[in-house]
Amino acid sequence: METKPDKKRILLSWSGGKDCSWALHLLRQNPEFEVVGLLTTVNQHFSRVAMHGFREELLDLQGQAAGLPLWKVPLPWPCSNQVYEALMAEVCQQAVSQGLYGIAYGDLFLEDVRSYRVEKMAGTGLEPIFPCWLIPTAQLVRQMIAAGVRAHLVCVDPRKMDSRFAGRLLDEHLLSELPETVDPCGERGEFHTYVSAGPMFSGTIEVSRGEIVERDNFVYADLLPAPHAQLS
Repeated sequence: METKPDKKRILLSWSGGKDCSWALHLLRQNPEFEVVGLLTTVNQHFSRVAMHGFREELLDLQGQAAGLPLWKVPLPWPCSNQVYEALMAEVCQQAVSQGLYGIAYGDLFLEDVRSYRVEKMAGTGLEPIFPCWLIPTAQLVRQMIAAGVRAHLVCVDPRKMDSRFAGRLLDEHLLSELPETVDPCGERGEFHTYVSAGPMFSGTIEVSRGEIVERDNFVYADLLPAPHAQLS
């Protein structure tokens, strides 16, 4: 009897946003890979996911919805790039020691970001994987919406788009209002999202919009988990 080769066990770099969520969806349809964990950086001073700025409690709910363990990397605040890279190098060593094959990323088209990841992964024993790479973003975002991905804009760069978009749901109505200079997936840093539902999750994470604040040149919409939050 012929035996099937084992799947390549990988981590997925996880920001909690739509692109990494879609990467999880695609990877689960790929018989070559098995995602065994979500790798996330958390600002330990504020207990919030780095860059996107949403609450760690909401991250935990995503892990439950995805049915995957979270590999949390606590970041000091402030955090230099040198410290960040040293912490990520430790994670890579841990992944190799557990026999993992690589780390997947939700990057879409920025060559410099991809090159940076490839450079830092070189020599670690891990392979970088890019399941969403070069899917046209106008097409991609509509695929996500059609598939039931529910994503709120939790961070907006007011230098690139109007701050009134912060906290809104990413849907066709919002897309119709985006300036032509803004990538539909926010790939150039125009906005970041939090996903509360989609085909990669076992249920919906109930959230409501809290206050909107401007901090460090970005506008953040604070999402609040429903009281006694659990998957619905």
